Amino acid sequence: MQNTLKRSGPGLDKLWKVFGGVLFAYLFLGFMVIPCFNTLSSVFTTKDAAGNTDPLAVIRFFFAGSMPSFVWNSLKLALCLVFTVNLVGISIVLLTEYFDIKGAKVLRMGYMTTLIYSGVALVTGYQFLYDNDGIVTTWLVQQFPMMNKQWFSGFSAVLFTMTFACTSNHMLFLRNAIRGIDYNTVEAARNLGAKPFKVLLKVVMPTLLPTLFSLTVMTFITGLCAMSAPTLLGYNSINPEIVRLAGSSTADESFPQARAALLSVILAMFTIILLTTLNHYERKGHYLSVSKTKAKLVKQKIRNPVANVLAHIYAYVLFVIYMTPVVMIVLFSFQNWQAIQAKVLNGFTFVNYFGTENYSYTRSNGKVKVVEDAISGMFSNEKTLGGIQLSFIMSAAAAALACVIVVVAVNYIFKNKNKKRSRAAEACLLFPWLLPTILICYSYRIYFNSNVWYVFSQNLYYRQNVRILIIIAYTVVKLPFALRMIKAAFYAIDDELEDAARNLGASQLVTFLRVKLPIVLPSVLAVFALNFNSLFTEYDMGATFQSSNGTTYAMVIQSMTDEEGRNGFNRNATGRRCASTVFIMIVSGIILYLVYGVGARDLAERLERRDRRRRRIAAIRAKLGGGKAEEKKAV
Repeated sequence: MQNTLKRSGPGLDKLWKVFGGVLFAYLFLGFMVIPCFNTLSSVFTTKDAAGNTDPLAVIRFFFAGSMPSFVWNSLKLALCLVFTVNLVGISIVLLTEYFDIKGAKVLRMGYMTTLIYSGVALVTGYQFLYDNDGIVTTWLVQQFPMMNKQWFSGFSAVLFTMTFACTSNHMLFLRNAIRGIDYNTVEAARNLGAKPFKVLLKVVMPTLLPTLFSLTVMTFITGLCAMSAPTLLGYNSINPEIVRLAGSSTADESFPQARAALLSVILAMFTIILLTTLNHYERKGHYLSVSKTKAKLVKQKIRNPVANVLAHIYAYVLFVIYMTPVVMIVLFSFQNWQAIQAKVLNGFTFVNYFGTENYSYTRSNGKVKVVEDAISGMFSNEKTLGGIQLSFIMSAAAAALACVIVVVAVNYIFKNKNKKRSRAAEACLLFPWLLPTILICYSYRIYFNSNVWYVFSQNLYYRQNVRILIIIAYTVVKLPFALRMIKAAFYAIDDELEDAARNLGASQLVTFLRVKLPIVLPSVLAVFALNFNSLFTEYDMGATFQSSNGTTYAMVIQSMTDEEGRNGFNRNATGRRCASTVFIMIVSGIILYLVYGVGARDLAERLERRDRRRRRIAAIRAKLGGGKAEEKKAV
């Protein structure tokens, strides 16, 4: 039996290398370096009223105007989030993974709800509760008539919302870190007479410091570059101001484009400093001496009865805060517009999901006016369905493109280990991490909003071309994450497999396609799913590129409340927004289950599940076969 792999040709590998290198350089320069350099240069090429170039005009305007307030507001939000997010994030992980709290599994599910809806969907969910006509606000005003109905806006509202939105990273990364603690070290400290609180501070927390440091940097950058919460809740920070200036003109205000560019550069400087600090901290190395036989962490009981009661109260208060938006959104997604407007549960309907209804009302002259299809479901509303379809296609295309680019690049990096060209390729793919997302998108919007020679004299921001530009931006932003995850998967490939393929006569291309790719494919699919999940409801880039031909699903959701009741149309816009959020939860939940549920199972577990299914099917068939045999005997 012939068991050799066909060669693809002696010169084909070289041809692929040359073509790949030229294409990679073209894409890196054209879609990372040149647009961002154009943004940077625009700060110093502004002209005064006489038409003369004044390199310092924007900087003088920055210090003389209100622009520093936007920078300070973003810094204040980022610093406060570092404290609040770490406080809540560490506490929910300890309550569910370290301490013995009753109902920990249920609590964990509640705390992880931010994984299935985030961004604009999460912010609008909190608005549904706490806005001036929200459910909770309406109830509070009934109890306290003198209360300010506009209380949920500005800095406090953004800080509250983002505090609970950003703890999802703690539930993913810190939870894994604390579950990896060696229980022998905890038990040894207790045997030496250390009290539980001292064990937590002196033994457990030091092992979590590297993870906590990374999470702190991630939280700070998230707060600094916040977009959806400040925009929807009315807080003047950097990103919303950049988007506002990007859509302005010199007829409205002084050199808005250059001011937006300067704010983008300031964000980039902060991001580069933080990521450089994180990289330096990681290179120093952190080591922990543990026993040779690692023991699984056993949950610690809180011996003090008062502390135990307080811990349970705190845990369930947080659970209520996390779950209330989810429960209310699901319930009110099945209510008609009258019930939603009155903030009461009344009946049950699918109108926010499917179908259309007419809306009728009586005019001042006594005549009845009927507005056809003023009430429409999410899958029957043309604008909403269009946003879903557009975001689905663009997110899937960008997630797939990012995976393809990274898989090819990582294979090249591993083939050329310890060579300068492989390190250069990796640095290029990590380059987008040095820049805020808003800087990349703003650079694209300005640079490609003309007939650019680099893309064959096409205007990529013109009409439907903007969709291609959004896909490119989505892809570029997701490259660093895909690189980190897929590169880790390539480490699992045994070099002997490649040697065996080469001995059988396989070329590098054939070896990659038939040997390496099947091994890393599960990880690649997981990265694709996670990237798609985050891009499907992405708001920041959608707001920057917003146009009639590039309105993403997140932008449609954001505009629903503003449209409600306008000229008698969209009477159930809030209900449709609730239904849209439920739809996002379902899609995100399925993807997370496939990645962290089915995808996280090892081969032995999968085989065991398959055998159980086969035995169950065989037992059912045996019962059915036995019943049929008895019927035949009776006949």
